Amino acid sequence: MDDSKVVGGKVKKPGKRGRKPAKIDLKAKLERSRQSARECRARKKLRYQYLEELVSSRERAICALREELEMYKQWCMAMDQGKIPSEIKALLTGEEQNKSQQNSSRHLKAGKTDANSNSCEYSTWESLSVEE
Repeated sequence: MDDSKVVGGKVKKPGKRGRKPAKIDLKAKLERSRQSARECRARKKLRYQYLEELVSSRERAICALREELEMYKQWCMAMDQGKIPSEIKALLTGEEQNKSQQNSSRHLKAGKTDANSNSCEYSTWESLSVEE
């Protein structure tokens, strides 16, 4: 008796499914496996180097921010005692100079019509000033 089945108009014979195993040279297969492992290790090494650099840059940024925070804390403690730190005085006088420079430059720009005159070009938050 024949074990073949008719499915969807096609005759299927019983047995293994899928592709038949190809006769691949064992040495070539082992060499491909070794090469793949070398490439994997190289990618892993690069990934770890990248992550280590990222961690170190973030740690440096954290240290800088902690130093800045400590400076601000000292300024606040000095102001609580009624003393105005020289850095703040310099900052305030610098802002007053920036305001006068901005006003004089605005008067000069008032005569010129430029499409880019409405754009903001501030490099730091210290240069921002609120005008009423």
